[in-house]
Amino acid sequence: MTGAELRVLLDRALEVVGKKEDELRDLDSAIGDGDLGITVSRGAEAARKSIAALPPGSTPSEIIRAVAAAIASANPSSFAALVATGLLAASRSVSGSESLTTGDVLTMAQQAVSAIAKRGRAEVGDKTVLDALVPSIAALEANTPDGALEAMIVAARKGIEDTAPLVSRKGRAAWLGERTIGHPDPGAMAYLRFLEALQEARPRP
Repeated sequence: MTGAELRVLLDRALEVVGKKEDELRDLDSAIGDGDLGITVSRGAEAARKSIAALPPGSTPSEIIRAVAAAIASANPSSFAALVATGLLAASRSVSGSESLTTGDVLTMAQQAVSAIAKRGRAEVGDKTVLDALVPSIAALEANTPDGALEAMIVAARKGIEDTAPLVSRKGRAAWLGERTIGHPDPGAMAYLRFLEALQEARPRP
C-alpha cells in the first residue's frame, strides 16, 4: 500500500469511526467518565485534517506520525495518549518505506501493541483495549491478506465478549470495581469500531 492509498483509506475510515461518538459516549458513561465518544470524534476529525494537510508523496510513516500527533493534541485523555503512543511506535517501525507490505503492517501492529501495553502498564485480561488488540494481531499474523481484516474483527469482538464478565483493573473503570462486570471495555470497543470502519472504507475488487 502506497502513501497515497493509505491516506485515502485512513480518511474514509476515520470519517466512519468519527460518527460513533454517541455509542462510545454511552459505553464509557457506564464504567468511566463518558468522554470517550468526544475523544474519538474529535481525534478522528483532527486526524483527517492532518492527513489532508500533508504534502503529496508523504510516506506511510509520515502519515501515521501526523495522525498520532493530531489525536494526541485534539484531546488530553488517557485513551488518546495510548493511541498516539501506539501509532508513533508503528510509524517508527516503517520509517523510510515508500509503501507498506503485509509484513510491514504486522510489524507496525506488533510495535503498537508493545508500546500501548508499556505505557498503560496493562496486559491481556485487565479488561482494556489490549483484550481486543492482542487477539486481533494474532489473527492478522495467522491469516492471508485477503481474509486478515475480517479475522481481526472476529478476534477483537471475541476478546471483548470474553472479558466483559470480568472486573476492570485499569484506569478510571477500575475505581468502580464489581460495577464494571458485564460491561464491555469502551476502549476495546472503539478499536473494534475502527477495524469495522477500515473494512467499510477499503476498496472493493
